[in-house]
Amino acid sequence: MTATTSQQELIRFLEDRFACAQACTDCARACAVRASLVDPDGTEQQELVRRKGIMCAEVCDATCRVLSEQNRLDESGIRVQLEWCRTVCLESAHAFDTQPGAEEAAKACRTCAQACTDFMDTLH
Repeated sequence: MTATTSQQELIRFLEDRFACAQACTDCARACAVRASLVDPDGTEQQELVRRKGIMCAEVCDATCRVLSEQNRLDESGIRVQLEWCRTVCLESAHAFDTQPGAEEAAKACRTCAQACTDFMDTLH
């Protein structure tokens, strides 16, 4: 492997890491807003959506923190965090799909899930 190849891999790694952290931040914000708009005394379905939104915001926030810290977790720990985030985002997106006006939050969740998948692909 040449220096150019390893530099390109490092650049891709850092770009994907940043893109994933940014998607997590955007998703956390969208989910927190969506959860705050749901009536806490609403139906069982509304309560599920609210809980999913809160959980997704917390997981995305934690994932962004993990990605922002320099080498605090090993690669397998980062992979577990990314997989958890991806799973929670997809579950939240499905829950938001049932709610009128929640399209942007669902889209942010799917974007975050894809960014987590893309970043996992750069890990060895």
